[in-house]
Amino acid sequence: MIPKLLKKCFLYSLPCLFLLGSLLCLNGCAAKPEPISKSGFYLNTIITITLYDDTDASVLDDCMSLCESYESMLSRTIPGSDVWKINHSNTAPVTVSPETADLLHTALQYCALSNGLIDITVAPLSDLWDFSSDGEKHVPDSKAIAALLPAVNYQNITLDDCTVTVSDKDTALDLGFIAKGYIADKMQAYLLEQNVKSAIINLGGNVITIGSKPDHTSFQIGIQKPFDDRNVSIATVPSIHSSVVSSGVYERYFTENGKLYHHILNPKTGYPYENTLLGVTILSHTSLEGDALSTTCFVLGLEEGLALIERTPDVEAMFITDDYQLHYSSGFPH
Repeated sequence: MIPKLLKKCFLYSLPCLFLLGSLLCLNGCAAKPEPISKSGFYLNTIITITLYDDTDASVLDDCMSLCESYESMLSRTIPGSDVWKINHSNTAPVTVSPETADLLHTALQYCALSNGLIDITVAPLSDLWDFSSDGEKHVPDSKAIAALLPAVNYQNITLDDCTVTVSDKDTALDLGFIAKGYIADKMQAYLLEQNVKSAIINLGGNVITIGSKPDHTSFQIGIQKPFDDRNVSIATVPSIHSSVVSSGVYERYFTENGKLYHHILNPKTGYPYENTLLGVTILSHTSLEGDALSTTCFVLGLEEGLALIERTPDVEAMFITDDYQLHYSSGFPH
C-alpha cells in the first residue's frame, strides 16, 4: 500500500542483507522438525527459503516455481515477459497480465509522488552505464547521457486497465525498484496458505520472515557493512513476521579518477545521486513497501528521508551515512 503521507516526494533493491543465526539449535527437542532450505538463482541473485516448522520439501519447490513465474512475467531481460514486450513494442499498445498491470500502477504512483525522483523508465540510462557487466566500466559520454533523457520519463507511459502504451519508442521500463518486494510478498502469501508458521524468505536485499523462530524469539537479520565482505554486518535487525529491505551504493559501482559512481541514477540528470548516504534499511509489514521506501528514502537523503518515515505509520528505517554512522527513525529497534 502506498503510504498515505508520501506527498513530497530500478534495479535498486540490492542483495545487501544476510541472516545471522538462521540455523537454530533445537536443544534436542525431538518434537520439533529440523529446518529445511532450498536455494536457487533468480532475480539476478541467490535466493533461499528456509522452513522451520514444516518438513514438506514440495512446499519449497512450489514456492521457488512461483518466484520463477513472476520473474518470467516482470523481468525486462527475459524475452516474452510482459515488461520485455512493453520495451519492444515500438509504441504499439501491449496487453499485460493483471498482476503486471497492478504492480505497474503502484510503481507509477511512487513515480508521481516522488516527483520523478524515482522513475521506472530509467532503463536506457542503466544500460548506458552498464553497472551489471563484468567488463571495465567508464563514465559514459555526457552527450550520450543527454540524448537519452527525453526517453526517461514515467509520463511517457499510459496504463489503461491491462493495456500499456509508451509514447516514445526509446522509453524502456525497469520494475527492479519494486518487483522483488512484490514477489517476496507473493511467496510469503503462498507459504501462509500452506499453513507455514515459521520461515525466512531471503531474496538478497529483501528478507521477509513468517512468524518467529520455533523458540518464539525473533529472527536476527544482518545488515551488510558497506564495501565490506557480505558476512560482515554493521548492524542486526530483529524481525518477527515482517520485512527488512536495504538499498545501497556498494553492490554495483566503479571508481574513475578517484570518484565513486554507483548504480542509483538520478533520472533528471542521468548521473548517480550524490548525497551523504551509503544505504537505507526499511523495516515494514510488506516487502513491496520496503522496496519502494528504501529507494525513496535514499534519493531524498537523510533529513527528508527520516522525516518521511516519521510520517509513515508502521514503518521504521535505518540510514548509513558515508562516515559509517547509523541514523534511526524513532521506533527502529536497536
